[in-house]
Amino acid sequence: MDPKISVFIAEEKINEKVQELGKQITEDYRGKKLHLLCLLKGSFIFAADLCRQIHLPLEVSFLSLSSYGNETNSSGQVNFLSEIPKEIEGKDVLIIEDIVDSGLTILKLREKLHKLPIKSLRLCTLLFKPTKLQHPVSIEYVGFTIEDKFVIGYGLDLAQNYRQLPFIGLVET
Repeated sequence: MDPKISVFIAEEKINEKVQELGKQITEDYRGKKLHLLCLLKGSFIFAADLCRQIHLPLEVSFLSLSSYGNETNSSGQVNFLSEIPKEIEGKDVLIIEDIVDSGLTILKLREKLHKLPIKSLRLCTLLFKPTKLQHPVSIEYVGFTIEDKFVIGYGLDLAQNYRQLPFIGLVET
């Protein structure tokens, strides 16, 4: 039986925010060649929409990480399911993330990335849950700051389902 899902952030609000972020990133990186490092699986829709709003030469690569599995809470461990792409070396790298809650994934990723010869490293996340933050992380671009609720849609999943929803939704219990 499918759960009842309510709209938390409407598709139109997401589209407006993605345009706003794209404009800001374009301004901040003008004159530079940007490399987007998109974290899979959750950020793929956000990353696709965002890169179309960035009006600069850019490259895109993907990195698969997992800290949730099929659960609604983080396992407390970050699993690197793919290798860090070599093409980010020597570039201005912008990590594209779907959601930052505890900060653990970004902390572990930055530890690895800081060992590589990259020009600069920043983070753009669609959603940020400050009340869940356990590991301080610097986030240069935030779409929406939200309360501690389990959200799905627009790339975010519940046991690998509901990523295709065009909005951010809440599963009603």
